[in-house]
Amino acid sequence: QVQLVESGGGLVQAGGSLRLSCAASGSRFSPNTMGWYRQAPGKQRELVVVITSGGFTNYADSVKGRFTISRDNAKNTVYLQMNSLKPEDTAVYYCNARGFLYSVEVVYWGQGTQVTVSS
Repeated sequence: QVQLVESGGGLVQAGGSLRLSCAASGSRFSPNTMGWYRQAPGKQRELVVVITSGGFTNYADSVKGRFTISRDNAKNTVYLQMNSLKPEDTAVYYCNARGFLYSVEVVYWGQGTQVTVSS
């Protein structure tokens, strides 16, 4: 069974920084793509950034230049460094992992971690 375990959310003032991490358990699972989505109250879940196993990234325009994703393939872990945080970054951040498990394409989500940016 695969689980995504997230950590690192919290409360920070505008202009501050936070670092999120997400580890995918399960010895048979090697995700092709890992990343982060977020959902603010009353809004749809949206892409923040994803990274492939080869290191290709896709950032939302709203976070380019402020957020940086990195990945440790050996540990199936992805990190999100968030700098220059703004109140509009406030949301629940969800880790996402896509890949193949026993030759079947699967998608997993973490439980979500709250990020709150005060003005």
